[in-house]
Amino acid sequence: MTETRKTRDDLCINTIRTLSMDAVQKANSGHPGAPMGLAPAAYVLWTRHLKHNPKNSAWPDRDRFVLSGGHASMLLYSLLHLTGYGLSLDDIKNFRQWGSKTPGHPEYKHTNGVEVTTGPLGQGVANAVGMAMTERHLAAVYNKPGHDIVDHYTYVMCGDGDMMEGIASEAVSLAGHLALSKLICLYDDNKISIEGSTDIAFTEDVQARFNAYGWNTIKVENGNDPDQIDAALNKAKSQNEKPSLLLLRTHIAFGSPNMQDSPDAHGSPLGDEEIRLTKKNLGWPEDASFLIPEEAASVFRACIDKGAEQENQWQKTFNTYSKAFPELTNQWVDGISGFLTFGWDQNLPEFKPEDSAMATRAASGKVLNAIAEKLPCLIGGSADLAPSNKTYLTCSHEFQKTSYDGRNIRFGVREHAMGAIMAGMFVHGGVRPYGGTFLAFADYMRPAIRVASLMGLPLIYVFTHDSVAVGEDGPTHQPVEHLASLRTIPGLTVIRPADATETRDAWTIALRLTDGPSALLMSRQKLPILDRSQAEGSVRSGAYILKNTEGTPDVILMASGSEVHLIDQAADVLATKGIKARVVSMPSWELFEMNQDNYKEWILLPNVKKRVAVEAGIAMGWEKYVGDDGVIISIEKYGTSAPGSKVLKEYGFSVDNVVEKTLALMGKEK
Repeated sequence: MTETRKTRDDLCINTIRTLSMDAVQKANSGHPGAPMGLAPAAYVLWTRHLKHNPKNSAWPDRDRFVLSGGHASMLLYSLLHLTGYGLSLDDIKNFRQWGSKTPGHPEYKHTNGVEVTTGPLGQGVANAVGMAMTERHLAAVYNKPGHDIVDHYTYVMCGDGDMMEGIASEAVSLAGHLALSKLICLYDDNKISIEGSTDIAFTEDVQARFNAYGWNTIKVENGNDPDQIDAALNKAKSQNEKPSLLLLRTHIAFGSPNMQDSPDAHGSPLGDEEIRLTKKNLGWPEDASFLIPEEAASVFRACIDKGAEQENQWQKTFNTYSKAFPELTNQWVDGISGFLTFGWDQNLPEFKPEDSAMATRAASGKVLNAIAEKLPCLIGGSADLAPSNKTYLTCSHEFQKTSYDGRNIRFGVREHAMGAIMAGMFVHGGVRPYGGTFLAFADYMRPAIRVASLMGLPLIYVFTHDSVAVGEDGPTHQPVEHLASLRTIPGLTVIRPADATETRDAWTIALRLTDGPSALLMSRQKLPILDRSQAEGSVRSGAYILKNTEGTPDVILMASGSEVHLIDQAADVLATKGIKARVVSMPSWELFEMNQDNYKEWILLPNVKKRVAVEAGIAMGWEKYVGDDGVIISIEKYGTSAPGSKVLKEYGFSVDNVVEKTLALMGKEK
């Protein structure tokens, strides 16, 4: 390296470092250590390798960059400001403040250039795996000889904390199995965590672990040497058989005389005096804040012209491609834009009351497959439960390293990773992911559901075996509190269909959602197809009248899912006893609450105070709908191992018990 180039590199790297430490200090809050240690790697990646156009952050063939350790957000914000993404210096100075474009952790759709919300450690790694999977899938489906419209890398920066999280292990194991060679992970091996040196809890050989996972591993002994980092990135990109891990030996808070290699630099400002000493140590003007030397600025600004030219060349390739392959082009545009291909909801299965009883999981499989035939962007799978979840697409084959064009993903027993991988797949663009498991295991993926809800991603979670009717597997597999727990997640639409017809509607609702994920809860046991000859309202409204009465009803019976047929039958029995019962199916509280008050009051008549809610789960939340004079038939304990029908009966989920409880509410004998 020439002395001039070294000086220029050092200037650019120290610009990132000082911007980061100054912003954290001004906010009196944040994490300066990681940005200071990772600045050389970030500089080399963003200026020499990353294919991106700062003036169009939505360019489909850009490289993706994920900062998994979202606490190092000032590293990313510095890069976005310096390379021209429209983040101003005032935004940098407003770090972590109310209304700022630079929140404490990067947020999807909040700051231009941020690919995904990160912060909960390990999830960013799994997001990156999902992005790399989508890249490989789209390349396999759309690229043709001489016409490569999908050809980019996914880069993820992670630290020791990410490496300790189980989700990262789940995700990188799958990535190795799938041979995602366009996935490159830069590991900030600074050997420091919040509590001290990592050797107090983390002494494994990370390189050996990744070798065992089937990754290509490259050690960079000096994480401050741009040329070593550059060479490692070139080496990673030169092979096409494995994902790559770059182990960068870095130093947290590099350059700080008293804080370098100290856990104190992880999550606290350095302090005015230490910043002055650090700048002096780095050869930086000691009293200059938020300084961006013109020579450094010109290096970073070169990314704008370079990126524009790269996108221009891609656009020429795409224009030629679109003329040669018009049908594939239309399909590509639908997928990238998120448009549901015309006719996707045609020829969906119809279900009639005279049909045989059917588990809603089975109905879900039929509906899913009918949609998949007409919606080529739909892709997904299950956490090793596809035969039980009914999530396999018969119109396609498996997504594997030898067949990336397949639409059936074998996630393996990796629920947490599956949830975060789905998020990465969607934010990449071009696909609409779904994933399935048992409802009892929704807890394993809850952190990923929460972040997807925070980002407003329209992912679809298929949760089957949704109650104690699971039966013989017992309380470990019988969800009790899970339905209520999912309902507490802001932005998540929970839909628990009562039969095959509601299941069909649930899928069409979920696919039309654009601003948040949905959870479809399906039964293991067979359920009758309900008679809708008296139905008023619709599933898409979250609640509707399944069976009405003449005049004002004496009582309103309400339920979700598999318990709706119980209240339907109970209403008939009550009618023989002179009690008029309105039957209300409530598959989705979230959808119901979106209605105007007049609709909600039409469904749940305010003047009818006698109400009974029935649901095979905890009662939490139903109080809002039954009021002070109502009764809730619920489960407030764990399940029991026995045949599902027996468990339901013993726990009070029978027509007789609904009738008995209603009569008692009405002050009448059975």
